[in-house]
Amino acid sequence: MARRWLITGCSSGLGLALAEAVAAAGDTVLATARKPATLEELSRRHPDRVLTAALDIRDPAQAEEAVALAADRFGGLDVLVNNAGNGLFGAVEEVADEELREQLETLVVGPWRLIRAVLPLMRAQGSGHIVNVSSLAGRMAFPGLGAYVTGKYALEGMSQALAAEVRPLGIRVSVVEPGGFATRYGSSVTETAHRIPVYAAQVDPMLDAMRQMESAPELSRPEYFAEVVRRLVAAEEHPPLRVPVGPDAYAYLGQVEQAARDELAAAEAFTGLPG
Repeated sequence: MARRWLITGCSSGLGLALAEAVAAAGDTVLATARKPATLEELSRRHPDRVLTAALDIRDPAQAEEAVALAADRFGGLDVLVNNAGNGLFGAVEEVADEELREQLETLVVGPWRLIRAVLPLMRAQGSGHIVNVSSLAGRMAFPGLGAYVTGKYALEGMSQALAAEVRPLGIRVSVVEPGGFATRYGSSVTETAHRIPVYAAQVDPMLDAMRQMESAPELSRPEYFAEVVRRLVAAEEHPPLRVPVGPDAYAYLGQVEQAARDELAAAEAFTGLPG
């Protein structure tokens, strides 16, 4: 069955790989990016299946226009993938109010806005699938990424509430949590304007590792991410709400789950049982 997709953040990396895979499989896709010129080659490869549009997810008008375009050209919308994002790097004390607002606008408010725009279409159809691209940072924290972690935790919390609200309406919600992938994400991370030297020893090794992600041979390839998302959307039964992607994701999150159990046990022992 051919599906109609809207995918954000398709200029490179995970979004581009997913749009390519969707079109190659015979589905139609509205591929969006802040700079639509970056999508020209994708459109040339799949002229009958790929429609492109400018979309900065922080822009309410562009969000509404993208959804309206998909509805008009495709006659509806089956899958929304909130993939667009960026990273702000800096210790919590270094992040200014405006920098934090900008990060949350991209990671939380923008996806929320698009979800609100597509839900009337999906409710009318009685079907649809919303895929929110989170991260390991949606379930564990990293030094220097406090603002990014905050955004991804918020995205996951919203997704859990949304899933409970729309499942009776025939609409699915998935959260995908990529581990390390060979993309430009690490090299495109923005540093805070104000840096405090005392934090350098704690946070700078993390930044150095991120800057090298694109060329790291041991990291997963974007094509693998695309295949997992396609299988997730095609699944006949309801898949798990949260799906880690990549072997390192499972290794890290296994440690996180064990640490959470240990912390809960320690807290219970500290506070004592009632009665």
